[in-house]
Amino acid sequence: MQGLIGKKIGMTSVFNEDGKSIPCTVLEVGPCVVSQVKTVEKDGYSALQLSFDDKKEKASNKAEIGHFKKAGTGPKRKIAEFVGFEEGKYKRGDVITVELFNDDTYLDVRGWTKGKGFQGVIKRHGFGGVGDSTHGQHNRLRAPGSLGASSWPSRVMPGMKMAGQKGGKQQETELRIVKILPESNLLLVKGAVPGPKGGYVIITK
Repeated sequence: MQGLIGKKIGMTSVFNEDGKSIPCTVLEVGPCVVSQVKTVEKDGYSALQLSFDDKKEKASNKAEIGHFKKAGTGPKRKIAEFVGFEEGKYKRGDVITVELFNDDTYLDVRGWTKGKGFQGVIKRHGFGGVGDSTHGQHNRLRAPGSLGASSWPSRVMPGMKMAGQKGGKQQETELRIVKILPESNLLLVKGAVPGPKGGYVIITK
């Protein structure tokens, strides 16, 4: 789908016509530079490679510098490919701004959730814990409890909620556009967006 790369700035709230406060996430969307145009004849598929957020040359290797120089721009931190753009409409070096979303009401926003590391079942899944803290049980208060039957099937079934890695995964959500500020490259969407402040997000129609 057509889309752009953005960055999560933070959260705020705005008031609608009825005076109701709407919680919003502020996203800096673009401007994105077309760093490469993929074609069916050359690459086997049609897509636009967009790049976002300036990066210092001393932090880039020669391959990156050369790749972006062909587009007439400096090195960028984030690169992503998007399909669905009209073929021949954009060429390498063109700049696409947040105004791409002027005609839309809802957008899909994909981010990367905050990584929490290895966590137990209480923090990871919201378990209530087992045991009674007033009767001497001090080592089982945050334990998961039974993992299954004994005689049959005598194994832990797939999908059992257990301790493990929490966060650090891609998450996509559909959000409504509240306001577009093209002069500042800002996009306000209703609700929360996965990830920390300063984290990159992919916004698609």
